[in-house]
Amino acid sequence: MAPQDYQPPPNQRPSGRPDPNRPASDKTVGEMVFEVSERTSNLIREEIELAKTEVSEKVTTLARGSAVGIAAGVFAFLALILLMHSFALGVASLFGWGAWAGYLLEGVIFILIAAGAGYFAYNSFEKTGAPIPTEAIEEAQKTKALLTPGDETS
Repeated sequence: MAPQDYQPPPNQRPSGRPDPNRPASDKTVGEMVFEVSERTSNLIREEIELAKTEVSEKVTTLARGSAVGIAAGVFAFLALILLMHSFALGVASLFGWGAWAGYLLEGVIFILIAAGAGYFAYNSFEKTGAPIPTEAIEEAQKTKALLTPGDETS
C-alpha cells in the first residue's frame, strides 16, 4: 500500500493534527497551542490577502481613470486642431478684425478650458487618494492588540 493511500482509523487522527471536533476540555496543551498557531497563521494570511485585494482595487480604479483621461485629452486635442483655424478665422471675419486677433481670442478660451479640465483631473485624483490598504491596516492593528498581552493603548 502506497503512503498516500493510507487512511487512519475513523477515531484516530494523524499525529500533529488535533481533531477540531473534539471538545477543548479533552485537548492537550500541545494540541491547543497548535490550533492557536494554525488559526493565527490563517488570520495573518487572510490579512495579507485583504491588503493585496484592497491595493489592487485602488490601483485598478486609478489606472482606469488615467486611461480615460488620456484618451479624452487625445481626442479633444485632435478636435481642437481641426476646429481652431475655422473658429479663429470666423471670429476675425465676423468682427472685421485681423486673423491675429481671432487667434488670440481663441488661445485665451483654450487656456480657460485647459484650466477647468486640469482642476477636474486634480479633484478626481484627490478623491481616490493613494492606494494604501487602510482596511487591512486597521484589521492588523486590531489583531495585534488582541494578541499582544498587556498592550491596551492601541
